[in-house]
This record gives sequence, structure tokens and C-alpha cells, in this order.
Amino acid sequence: MFEVLHRPHVDPVKFPLGDGYWPLIILISSYLLFVLKLGKQFMANRQPYKLTKVLKVYNIFQVVNNTALFLVLCYYVLWVQVYDLRCLSVLPLDHPYKGAERLISYAYFINKIIDLLDTVFIVLRKSYRQITVLHLVHHVYMVVACYVLFRFNGYGGQPIFTALLNLVVHSVMYSYYYIASTCPSIKQTSWKKYMTIMQMIQFVMIFVHNIVTYLQPNCDVSPYILLLVFFMSALMFVMFSNFYIHSYVLPKKQSTAVKTKQK
Repeated sequence: MFEVLHRPHVDPVKFPLGDGYWPLIILISSYLLFVLKLGKQFMANRQPYKLTKVLKVYNIFQVVNNTALFLVLCYYVLWVQVYDLRCLSVLPLDHPYKGAERLISYAYFINKIIDLLDTVFIVLRKSYRQITVLHLVHHVYMVVACYVLFRFNGYGGQPIFTALLNLVVHSVMYSYYYIASTCPSIKQTSWKKYMTIMQMIQFVMIFVHNIVTYLQPNCDVSPYILLLVFFMSALMFVMFSNFYIHSYVLPKKQSTAVKTKQK
């Protein structure tokens, strides 16, 4: 059963944090330990850090980073047309664009690691209510999934479609965070609700895309990769739907019920 863990990397080229399990295990363990215990202990007798300037710089960086990665991916997928969107196979090791595929995939992996800072800032601001099961599962899954795919599937391939959608969503999301930090009244609008809807639409599109790929008769995308993406996109959709219902649907119904009683 555990023999699969000892399989060599599909791609012989390895990058920092992508060579072996221990760097990933240490990274994720340290993240969870800080977020769930050490960070709260550190902040126990301290006032919340405002981090206003830090968050502005961080959000601008994330907008630029996600947008740049998205545009580069679009160049290779839509302009150069290295891939067939119906069947996103990993490029052969001797393909002229293989180096670009590796670098873009690794840059996306680092992007997901940087996203972990979201939770670190939440802890330092003592906004603990934002640290939900959904939040932690989503952040940890994205990092772990990238590593698993690199190791057993290779750089690029089927997950590129997921990356394209995810980069768009995150560009919009961090743009909202930046605007909200400069204009507090924005926080009172329904933007946040629509961003949750964007996340849900994203997972539906990923699910449908996997079905299209599965139905291609001559597609060599691994069925195990499709199964993994099927499962996680469905799980994420359910979790985000649950969050949406409890954050926006039920409170509205309760508010309506209270107003009705008052009349």
C-alpha cells in the first residue's frame, strides 16, 4: 500500500520544497501549529496588530502575482495553443515548452504557499472567527494537491484549467481586499457574497471540465488525477455552498422572520 510513496518523481527536474515529503510535511505542520495553537498563545496578552500597510502591500502583490500568472498561462494555452483544453495532457520531457510548463507550475505552487500568509495575518489581527474548517481545508489542500500532482502526474497537464480559474478568482478577491482596506464602506456591500458565488461557479466549471476530459476517447490524462479533481471540486463546492447558506441565506430568512413578527 505504501509502495506508492516511494515511487520516483515523474519529472526528473525538482525544485525547492518539491523534492521529498519532509519539506511539505514540515511546512504544513508548522502552519497548522501556528494557526491553531502557537499563534493564539503568542497573541493571548497582546492587542491585535492592525497591519494596515502590510496588508495593502500584500494584497497589491497578490493581485499582480495572480494576474501575471494568469496572463502567462493564457499566452501558452490560448495564443501558442500548447494544450488541447479538452484533454490537458502533461507535455513530453523533450517538448520545446516543457521548461516553461515546469516554471509556471512551480510558480503556481509557490503562489499557493504564499496564500498561507492569509491565515497568519488573521491570527495576528485576532480575527479568529475567520479561521473556519473551510478556510483551513482549502489552503492546505491547494498546497498539498500541487505537490502530489507534481510528483505523480508531472508539471502542468489537467490541473492547468483549475489554475486558470483559481487565478482569476484570486485576482478579484485580493483586489476586493485592497479596495476594502482603502475604502471601509466597501466592506458593507455584497461584494463578498458574490466572491463566494464565484468560488462555487469555479468548482462547477472544474467538475464539468473533468467530465468533458473523461469523455474524450483518446485522452491520456490519468483517471486517478480526474478522480482526485472530481472529488475535491465536489467537496469544495459543498463546503462553499454550506458557507454561503449559513452566511447569506439563513441570516436573511431570520431577519425577515423577525421583521414579520414585529409587524
